[in-house]
Amino acid sequence: MSRPLPNASDFLPGPVLLLGAPGVGKGTQAKLLMDEFNIPQISTGDLLREHRRNHTPLGMLADELMSQGKLVPDDLVNQMVAVRFQDPDTQHGYILDGFPRTLNQAEWLDGQLVAYLLPVVAVNIVVDEKVLLERITGRRISPAGRIYNIYTTPPKVEGICDVDGSKLEQRADDTEEVFHERMKTFRVKTAAVIEYYRSHGNRFAEVDGDRPVDEVTKGIRAALLKLRHHPENGE
Repeated sequence: MSRPLPNASDFLPGPVLLLGAPGVGKGTQAKLLMDEFNIPQISTGDLLREHRRNHTPLGMLADELMSQGKLVPDDLVNQMVAVRFQDPDTQHGYILDGFPRTLNQAEWLDGQLVAYLLPVVAVNIVVDEKVLLERITGRRISPAGRIYNIYTTPPKVEGICDVDGSKLEQRADDTEEVFHERMKTFRVKTAAVIEYYRSHGNRFAEVDGDRPVDEVTKGIRAALLKLRHHPENGE
């Protein structure tokens, strides 16, 4: 007999991975979860910049590789993540951002967390590719940072901000060509990570991302409560 789900008010999410293709809204949802549960976001991009800025041994090694035009290998990224896990603000959970990006990183992460009470649970935000293409290529931004979309939330006057009348711009990387390249990279690398967690069914859930932001958040929260309540995931 299944027990009722715990209340979100006394719920600790543990390590959480948000998955999904470019443009599904992972960044927005991560910020909302961080605020609600008072847990940090661990971004491998931020970690890399921090280590390089502080000239740590890991940062200097990354600098050397990057100066040679080489990619930072999984092992080096893993070490930076392992160092971050030692900070006290991670003890009740965290949102992973940009990690694990490959199957090797996912397997390493599971090995790292064996000693913890809670393993990573993954929530895949699903949005149709045509909708994602419109989200990204239709995006227009004012100098003040106001965001419109010519398909879903267009300005009253084409190309002009409703609030201050400034000219709206399209970011250089918000093009169809760039989108398809990012999707290609996603399919080659990150899709394998999704299948890895899907194969661990008690640690994986999918949420419809083609809904208002607050409804997607509710879906993610419900998925986390359900996944964490699974007896094989700890309680």
